[in-house]
Amino acid sequence: MSGGTIAIVITLIVVGGISASTVAYFGLQRHRADAAAMSHYRGLAEAVVEEQKVLLRELKELRGHVLAVEDLLRSVDER
Repeated sequence: MSGGTIAIVITLIVVGGISASTVAYFGLQRHRADAAAMSHYRGLAEAVVEEQKVLLRELKELRGHVLAVEDLLRSVDER
């Protein structure tokens, strides 16, 4: 091989390595941003689950009150 061909091959290898490193770096940055967003969404989902549990408890309590009122109305109606 001539000296010019070797220089071109070495240059292509170096440019290819730099290009691959750049692509890998930006891919990693995108992955980090996605992970941060997913962490935020996970926190929101956990908060929603807790709020749903509170609402379920309140609904059960309200159902008990409604049943008590229905029983009272039935007892008044029977008289």
